[in-house]
Amino acid sequence: MFEGQPKGLYALALANTGERFGYYTMLAIFTLFLQAKFGFTATVTSNIFAGFLALVYFLPVIGGILADKFGFGKMVTSGIVVMFIGYVCLAIPTGNNAMGVAAMIGSLVLIALGTGLFKGNLQVMVGNLYDDPKYAAKRDTAFSIFYMAINIGALFAPTAAEKITTWYMAKVGLTYNGDIPALAHQYLDGSISSEALTKFTALAAQQGAAVEDPASLTQFAHQYIDTLSTSYHWGFAVACVSLIVSMLIYVLGRKTFKHADVQTVKADQDNQQAAAVQELSPEETKSRVVALCLVFAVVIFFWMAFHQNGLTLTFFARDYTASEAHGWMRIGFDVWNLVLIAIAVYAVFAVFQSKTSKAKGIAGLVTAASLIGLYFNYTAMGDTPVEILPQKFQQFNPFFVVALTPVSMAVFSALASRGKEPSAPRKIGIGMFIAAVGFAIMAIGSLGLPVPDDLANATGDYRVTPNLLIGTYLVLTFAELFLSPMGISFVSKVAPPKYKGLMMGGWFAATAVGNYLVSIIGMLWGSLPLYVLWGILVALCLVSALFIFAIMKRLEKVC
Repeated sequence: MFEGQPKGLYALALANTGERFGYYTMLAIFTLFLQAKFGFTATVTSNIFAGFLALVYFLPVIGGILADKFGFGKMVTSGIVVMFIGYVCLAIPTGNNAMGVAAMIGSLVLIALGTGLFKGNLQVMVGNLYDDPKYAAKRDTAFSIFYMAINIGALFAPTAAEKITTWYMAKVGLTYNGDIPALAHQYLDGSISSEALTKFTALAAQQGAAVEDPASLTQFAHQYIDTLSTSYHWGFAVACVSLIVSMLIYVLGRKTFKHADVQTVKADQDNQQAAAVQELSPEETKSRVVALCLVFAVVIFFWMAFHQNGLTLTFFARDYTASEAHGWMRIGFDVWNLVLIAIAVYAVFAVFQSKTSKAKGIAGLVTAASLIGLYFNYTAMGDTPVEILPQKFQQFNPFFVVALTPVSMAVFSALASRGKEPSAPRKIGIGMFIAAVGFAIMAIGSLGLPVPDDLANATGDYRVTPNLLIGTYLVLTFAELFLSPMGISFVSKVAPPKYKGLMMGGWFAATAVGNYLVSIIGMLWGSLPLYVLWGILVALCLVSALFIFAIMKRLEKVC
């Protein structure tokens, strides 16, 4: 898996890991922040969230065009600087008035612009490393490693966000409760029902607030909203630190990937001549661009479904999922346990793939040590349940990506050795089918649950096991591993040489459209039964899968 890769891959992957850690720390709490601080409805929150994601993934089109003219390296460096300014602005606490909203939106625009300059161009540079015939056969493996590195950053992000929220709220003697922010806003604007007021009063008393008179409740409502909002601002500050680390890695490792910068290539006459040999005819160029556009049309609906993790799936985690984990389930809510599991998986593969007895023995010892560590961590918990904050569920997708990457690569390698490995377009189609299965699980698990609009008045125990969301994230991760790294690899391989930056930007533009469509499910979040919402996503994924298999011959022709 790692053998024979160019050194530049690891420098670029680690630089991206730092940036993604900050981004996903912010994203883990972003929708919670919008509703807690500003009291936004699901519709308003969905539009802001989806609009931001759309910008994040559309602006790489502009970044790609600029990189084709000025060079990938310059755009990557500029992107880190612009993102840093945006995260600094977002981390500064503001009021929850119109000025606060304007400052927040301005910060998001800067973050999206910086990401547009950074994200796509960094991935093009990874692809350029594999234009060398010596490494060409390792392109798909490289993008799987690169994608895994992204998710290592994302794996730790929810824990960072959770720890900061818990730490800051504890400073003033409060604890997190996902029901309080919405009830506090309803109380302050006078829209709270009598049933919801009873619930709010009981929750305030649990936090140690005086609840004898309206003035005390009003003070508590303001205090809770302000404290929770400020804790989220501290969470956004994490991204500032992670970007500094990312810049250091990029600068210090530059000599290992300098040749992947298009400006460096153009400066070298021999490379100019090599590029000229690779030029395609107008017919070939058109065929490749059309094929890529068809793939872009399909992945729109995957991202519309997949990025519900930061929106409606987070709403589901907050409002419908048990807030405590018991028994063996507790292991998964400690990120270090997940790290030990991932290490054990890689060590097991190393046992079978190592070429010497010494290497096999070391891998076996690492496997045993990881499992022993898991056992001691579990026994140290005793019978104490683990409190779950809603953002914590977002660690499962990156964990599954990291842990399952060697599994998927081993399967694909075995199939390749027999001449049966699916093509990149076929993997994308399979990924769409798997995504449909993931949301079918959510639809079945949501049968009988109250609609969101009735939650404030709901009574009884309607919260479901955390295993529902964990299982859904597992299935969606399988879909992601079939689709996302393979899609990026497909673009870098098929894109005409002179349009590489633009075509990678096109991949992100399709992702942007899908991310904006995320808001549709968020805007429907309210009066519709949950199984209907998940059913919409099941239908869209199935239709997309059928479409890509219908045009498969055309796509495989250009591979």
